Amino acid sequence: MQEGGCVTDQEREDNPSECPLAEGTNRHGSVRRRWAWTNPNVWTERMLTALEEGVKGGRWYSLMDKVASLKTLRVGYRDVHDNDGAAGVDHETVDEFGESLEQQLGRLAEELRAGRYQPQKVRRAWIPKPGCQAKRPLGIPAVRDRVVQSALRHVLEPIFEAGFHERSYGFRPERGCKDALEEVDRLLGQGYVHVVDADFKAYFDTIPHPALQSLVAEKVADGKVLDLIESYLKADIMEGMATWTPEKGCPQGAVISPLLANIYLHPLDVMMGNEGYEMVRYADDFVVLCRSAEDAQKALATVQKWTATAGLTLHPDKTRLVDASQPGGFDFLGYHFERGMKWPRKSSLVKFKDAIRGKTRRANGNSLTYIIKSINRTAIGWFEYFKHSHKTTFPRLDKWIRMRLRSILRKRQKRRGRGRGSDHQRWPNVFFSEHGLFSLVAAQAKAGQPSFRSTTNRRAGCGRSARPVRREGGPA
Repeated sequence: MQEGGCVTDQEREDNPSECPLAEGTNRHGSVRRRWAWTNPNVWTERMLTALEEGVKGGRWYSLMDKVASLKTLRVGYRDVHDNDGAAGVDHETVDEFGESLEQQLGRLAEELRAGRYQPQKVRRAWIPKPGCQAKRPLGIPAVRDRVVQSALRHVLEPIFEAGFHERSYGFRPERGCKDALEEVDRLLGQGYVHVVDADFKAYFDTIPHPALQSLVAEKVADGKVLDLIESYLKADIMEGMATWTPEKGCPQGAVISPLLANIYLHPLDVMMGNEGYEMVRYADDFVVLCRSAEDAQKALATVQKWTATAGLTLHPDKTRLVDASQPGGFDFLGYHFERGMKWPRKSSLVKFKDAIRGKTRRANGNSLTYIIKSINRTAIGWFEYFKHSHKTTFPRLDKWIRMRLRSILRKRQKRRGRGRGSDHQRWPNVFFSEHGLFSLVAAQAKAGQPSFRSTTNRRAGCGRSARPVRREGGPA
């Protein structure tokens, strides 16, 4: 008998009346509904019940057979296919992998069961950080390795999710950015205006391997699974012609990395909660909200002490104490909070404007209808996230977008310069409205000022969908 499950789980599923837990779970409310986001091919009701009630010794055994199951690997491939993404070092794309899917998955299953599976090198690429000139490293595993990592995540995630702290929101099922933002909004409204605005320096690149593996081993006793995780952490990195083996960190871009990152920061969540601090964390981005400057100073000292023992570093230029009731404020998950108001932070506005500029160049040869439809796709998505901003945010953006469109129309009449002056009479605001241009001002008036959570499906958030997928983080 496996801790938390049993050898005959499949037989129990085929004939649930034989399972002594089935009648109880149906009578008292289905445990399946409480864990609806889990993979039913892995997590049977019997195992979910064990997850809620606890397993002997608090550790789970015999998990590799579930990772290597063809059903789990198929779900892993589905996740990878939905995310698409670039090819790894072997240059094999997601679609190419899928052309011989059953053979590929069968080979992976056999290698995993036999202990022969080894991940390929991770291709390193550099992508721009939103709103600035800096870049951050992205690790791109081969498609086959992303499939196995996704299968592994489906097996491991519920084990750790059961104990994660309520104030952790990043890369978790049924939680997302808007939940974290709502909690920050609530605390600010209750007078927690003295804020520790903290930032880890290169968090994903500096997580110590031994300490992370030790935390995983507190709940996972399957040596094959622990070895599999270690193989991902120590997979060679290839950048150009150079190759090296990392001594710490887990690459951003790997499917399993967000879960591992949450596991490593979980002790910080617990410690801050036990000491009475109001910390809100989304992955490696977090703030601590306090009622007084003295409490904020103590909270920062507590975080600094934990960080030093955990082998991490707080960014000296990005970690500070803020009085959110005064000018200056702080940024969190794309928003800027200041004096009881909130609006998109500078880099979020820069990113949005850059996207609109790319669609509204004066030499654009597309029809006005096509251009407006393209603008609308960007503007509607951006507004959905930032509609909780102060009302002064949107009129100037609407005006700026119309100016870009007038500039296009002006150039088509062989006029120089951007839209101005009499162009407002030649193409008034109503002209663009009649052509279907999305108005941020009108959309906000229609939406009002509802709470963050009430305006989005909590399962979607910005961190996870109903079927958890890999995400790189919150908005700019």
